[in-house]
Amino acid sequence: MKEKIHPKYTKVKVVCTSCGTEFETGSTLNRDIRVDTCSNCHPFYTGKQRFGHIAGRAETFMKKYGIKQEEEK
Repeated sequence: MKEKIHPKYTKVKVVCTSCGTEFETGSTLNRDIRVDTCSNCHPFYTGKQRFGHIAGRAETFMKKYGIKQEEEK
């Protein structure tokens, strides 16, 4: 590796604005990092994720735009 061309890698504090969790990580930024959501409060990681009703989406679309389905025989 060439010397004196790489940014300085330092430890920074990351703060979640949603839940207030703080943790330390490495970064080339020289200041603290603020994030909107972290793994402690994100619904995907906490298991509190709401799944949309997948079945019936086509029917909702058809109803919304007034499209009548042909019945299969």
